[in-house]
Amino acid sequence: MSSNSSALPKSDWRMVDPVALPRHHQQEGSAFFSLEAIALLLYFYRDALAGALRYYLAVLKISPLWFLPDIFALVCIFAFVQRYVLMGRNLVAILTLFYICFALYLGYVFLGYFSGMMSSFKMIAPVFVGFCFCGRNFGDYDRLLRWLHPIFYLTIVGIILSSRMQLPWVGYAYETFGTTRQATRLWWSASETRLAGLAADSTMAAFFVFISFTISSVRRSLLWCLFWAPIGLYAIKLTTNKTSLGVMVIYIACLIIVRLVPEREKFPMLRRMALLSFLSILVPAVLIALFSGNGLVSMSRGLFSLQDRVNNSWQLPFVYMAELMPVGFFTGCGLGCFNYPQLLFSNKLSYYVPVDNFYLGTYLMFGPIFVLFMVMVILAVARTRDIYKLSFAVAMNLFTITVLAYGPASGLIMLGVAFSEVFARERRDETVADAVPLAPDVDDLVSRPA
Repeated sequence: MSSNSSALPKSDWRMVDPVALPRHHQQEGSAFFSLEAIALLLYFYRDALAGALRYYLAVLKISPLWFLPDIFALVCIFAFVQRYVLMGRNLVAILTLFYICFALYLGYVFLGYFSGMMSSFKMIAPVFVGFCFCGRNFGDYDRLLRWLHPIFYLTIVGIILSSRMQLPWVGYAYETFGTTRQATRLWWSASETRLAGLAADSTMAAFFVFISFTISSVRRSLLWCLFWAPIGLYAIKLTTNKTSLGVMVIYIACLIIVRLVPEREKFPMLRRMALLSFLSILVPAVLIALFSGNGLVSMSRGLFSLQDRVNNSWQLPFVYMAELMPVGFFTGCGLGCFNYPQLLFSNKLSYYVPVDNFYLGTYLMFGPIFVLFMVMVILAVARTRDIYKLSFAVAMNLFTITVLAYGPASGLIMLGVAFSEVFARERRDETVADAVPLAPDVDDLVSRPA
């Protein structure tokens, strides 16, 4: 559906004269394809097509191109420093940058290898891609949105193809920094094959169906959403990924509610949903308190994976940290601890436990200061008027209840985008506030001129 179609009703979403905006809110370079937009796009296509891409890059002898998005992430770190530390002099940005550097050093101490520290740096760099969307309306990146939209269809086609035939990259092994990994693997869950499609694993295939639907649905009509939602859910069901399936069902329900409420209640409703989604941070603690032992398995064998998270994934890392690095309860154990750098590059491999929750995993690495950061993030979300960032907050908070989301990088980038307004100025120009109606009609966004 074209955004400039004359057949569409006139939108009351007004554009603002960029001259009237303060420097902080103006896009640097093209509003449609700036640095952060290119970096996000490269990461999304690399992660969504990881299985196929790894295979064909190796066949064509151009494997180094795999790391092109990481180069853009490095440039985004410099852009973050220039925009929000040197020029903006934002205290939260300064402290965030300082503590990430400190956590990188702590991670080196914990992991014991320089290669582990470099892996941790590569792991955290993509979050700066998301942070660079601070002060920028995600909906203004029109060309980026158009390029992201095909990922939804490509991922669905890849999953369905993999259910019908053996794709050439399944089981393909490759070497990265001295470790051998597989571009994609076949897993079986409850006698069902977990299909990865074009991605590297079934979790990522399911994630890209869900997140690309989330991104696309903001500008699409309710009819489009209702037509493609069942198809997306079917594709996710083929991957057997329960997390993405459940989260997408909840997101679709939220989307329908927002579309059906009265006009002036749409935006306040979306913002309330975004703020309430942060209650998901408490889910692990509640489940541990109620269902430690065999509480969930006794209810249903299908909850075995969740029971394993309750008993092991969410508790054992704290037990091991008390033994390995007690000071970590105050400072965090550093970047890479109880994350994939520890699995790949560490002398503490025997203590590795996958932490299947973003907030627990990040708290382990950064310590109590992460709690303060999240308080600032929630306050920033309460101020934001970007419906994309609010939608991402809802989607990612639900998704990360049972997913660490640090690798591949696209999940971390989306969290960075959702959190990015924490680095924005608290008081916004009145012109900006007036330009966004109190309750923008999500359906009318398709008629907004590009």
